[in-house]
Amino acid sequence: MLTVEGDQARVESRLVSGLIECPGCSRELRPWGWARPRRVHGLGGVLRPRRARCPGCLLTHVLLPVTVLLRRGYAAEVVGAALAARARGSGHRVIGQALGVPAATVRGWLRVMTARLAQVRASLLQVAARAGVEWTVPKAQGCSWRDLLAALAAASEAVTGRFGRFGVLGPVTDWQVAVACSGGRLLAPGWPPAFPGVGANTSCP
Repeated sequence: MLTVEGDQARVESRLVSGLIECPGCSRELRPWGWARPRRVHGLGGVLRPRRARCPGCLLTHVLLPVTVLLRRGYAAEVVGAALAARARGSGHRVIGQALGVPAATVRGWLRVMTARLAQVRASLLQVAARAGVEWTVPKAQGCSWRDLLAALAAASEAVTGRFGRFGVLGPVTDWQVAVACSGGRLLAPGWPPAFPGVGANTSCP
């Protein structure tokens, strides 16, 4: 799976022009059909990601738009809005009602993120450090949820500062930066890599 911009026409143009590289061997990916179509809450129409194949290592890749997360039926902005609302102190039932998402689904998102708050924050700060020319580590907010949002803002500012708000993936939002930084795996098992000794205060006043 490879994260690409949300504009499917632009993805197709770059793919047929040989401008998308295989993440494994850096050869030019070639068109190779389409992934299964599905509806995503928060996106209009039906999502059908492009598939590509590397002529070198012969691996195939789904080109997942930066607007969605891996194996989630909700747009990245919807998931992000839920996480941001949790940082403001809202519970899963209130968040679900506001976003039109089942409370149990929101609770699942929050549980996954609660278990990795500090690790995700550390990964986003690493992105900010690599991309930013001059940047400052955000001050502690007294709550790991708000620390996460501060780290995301730092990463987004660093990425868009280097590549521009329209960047290499087209116009981006903070949560699309989070999707790109995680390779679409923001809530998927096995991401981010563990950082020894990192703890989290998940309680927000």
